[in-house]
Amino acid sequence: MTEVEKGPQGLRRGRGARERILSASQQLFREQGINQTGMDQLCAVAQVSKRTAYQHFAGKDELVAEYLRRFDPGVMPEVFDRTDLTPRERLLAVFELPMTAAQDDITPLCPFIAASVEIPDPAHPVRQSAHDYKKAVAARLAEAAREAGATDPEQLGEQLALLLDGASARNRALNTETFPTAAAIAAVLIDNAIPAPGRR
Repeated sequence: MTEVEKGPQGLRRGRGARERILSASQQLFREQGINQTGMDQLCAVAQVSKRTAYQHFAGKDELVAEYLRRFDPGVMPEVFDRTDLTPRERLLAVFELPMTAAQDDITPLCPFIAASVEIPDPAHPVRQSAHDYKKAVAARLAEAAREAGATDPEQLGEQLALLLDGASARNRALNTETFPTAAAIAAVLIDNAIPAPGRR
């Protein structure tokens, strides 16, 4: 890196600053939580000045909201948009995703659940983002359940969403794999909700 590419105290600047801030937030929020991550530490990891950070984000709340928005904007497209799987297979694949997505030894916890736990105010924009995301997940599950022939797709969608969130929280609390058990329970729920001749 040349001197021209460096800012004050050798901090990096330029078009990549926003992405570095978001990347640092993803790492730190996951590893130590939102409330335990201060802007000073975040800026140090992102290699930007606080001034640069506040040029991109008005405050920490705005950064957290953007972090959540970018986490899964398509609501699990890698499962629900797959055309090589039957609707039933897509419903079950949802429970495989958290384990295949894990990239380190930290057991996966849905960041929307984590944010909701850390931010107590239900009117907070971050809580609203979590609310909207969770509703969207249940809606996509219900849509796949409808395609699979479930007699009450909305109910099955809610049941599977609850099971998925419970597995995520229990996985973190016990530091052990709970998603295979959740997938087995999901299979029973799915088969009970879909008449045998219509299963697909």
